[in-house]
Amino acid sequence: MLLKAVRSCASAGRLALAQRLPATASASASASASAALLHRRCLATPASGSPPPAEGFLHGINESKLICNTREQTMANPELAAVKNSETKKLNLYQSVNDALATALATDESALVFGEDVAFGGVFRCTMGLAEKFGKNRVFNTPLTEQGIAGFGIGVAAVGHTAIAEIQFADYVFPAFDQIVNEAAKYRYRSGGQFDVGGLTFRMPCMAVGHGGHYHSQSPEAYFAHTPGLKVVIPRSPIQTKGLLLASIRDKNPVIFMEPKILYRAAVEQVPVDDYVLPLGKAEVLKEGKDVTIVGWGSQLYTIERAIAMAEKQFPGLSVELIDLRTIYPWDTQTVVDSVNKTGRLIVAHEAPQTGGFAAEIAAAIQDRCFLRLEAPITRVCGWDVPFPLVFEKFYVPSAIRCFDAIKKVLNY
Repeated sequence: MLLKAVRSCASAGRLALAQRLPATASASASASASAALLHRRCLATPASGSPPPAEGFLHGINESKLICNTREQTMANPELAAVKNSETKKLNLYQSVNDALATALATDESALVFGEDVAFGGVFRCTMGLAEKFGKNRVFNTPLTEQGIAGFGIGVAAVGHTAIAEIQFADYVFPAFDQIVNEAAKYRYRSGGQFDVGGLTFRMPCMAVGHGGHYHSQSPEAYFAHTPGLKVVIPRSPIQTKGLLLASIRDKNPVIFMEPKILYRAAVEQVPVDDYVLPLGKAEVLKEGKDVTIVGWGSQLYTIERAIAMAEKQFPGLSVELIDLRTIYPWDTQTVVDSVNKTGRLIVAHEAPQTGGFAAEIAAAIQDRCFLRLEAPITRVCGWDVPFPLVFEKFYVPSAIRCFDAIKKVLNY
């Protein structure tokens, strides 16, 4: 129970629980001091009000061309045409999550937000202020049981509520796996369409953060992409997060919404104030090119962007196309097919281990549809087939250098 209670780095509710466990006075004081230090380190915001930089290995995101730093850049996106007259505000990714949740709660009286520690704001502050604004009957804490969170969400969604459940880390979703895969995903099918849990969304922080180790860094999207009846979504930025999360909440299917935790404070954009959704099941071409197609999602896109810049600098005239898959399942096959038919080369990069990773599904589908147009074997750049290491994290994740080497490999084939 102690390990369960203190496994997050900054959870006030769990810290209180840990402090109530039997311990010597000195041990208790030491634990409290350590917990307070972790709490301040993870949650504190500078006096300036701007988010602190993310720790870890994700460099250069502020200079990324994938980030919209002005209202004009934001509104140049044709997918935001419905809110073209909206004002924008500067939000990081966790604030964008908060904004989307507040919008969902304000526009849907049946919406509920629940999970471990969400009432006080959650580990990453994504639900901060929501309980005070919408009431503790609609935003509330649950016991420390992911299986219970999932089961409760299925129950309230089955009777018509919009259920927005938070799993504190994607690594913790596995105790809920049976409920999600065998119950939520099959609810409509097994009742012959009489009942469903379409109003159910599971939010969860995922991917590497620079110091998370094997219990706070995993990317389990492929496990859920193997399950008909679910949708799996991973955003790359605050603008994408708000639109895709609102679309997920309002979709009539259960959705797994994974948020790259290293981007919570690192990614900052001008986000439309108005209510908007972005399409599920539709990839986005972020950069057009003619020689190589690279597909990624989440925080990996910024690493790929750096690799592309390195390659295009070293090989004048090279043009690389970059695609954000956004929805992992059901994924936008046609956009990738059209790109590979043009470029003849495909690289897929993700943080999850290579064996059984979603890159394998993409590779098989594109090989089946584009075989006669391929100029080189489809290449995967993924995490290694080992548990996610702590001290060797920089060697585990698909770095810009590994992606750059993959680009050279397919060009020289």
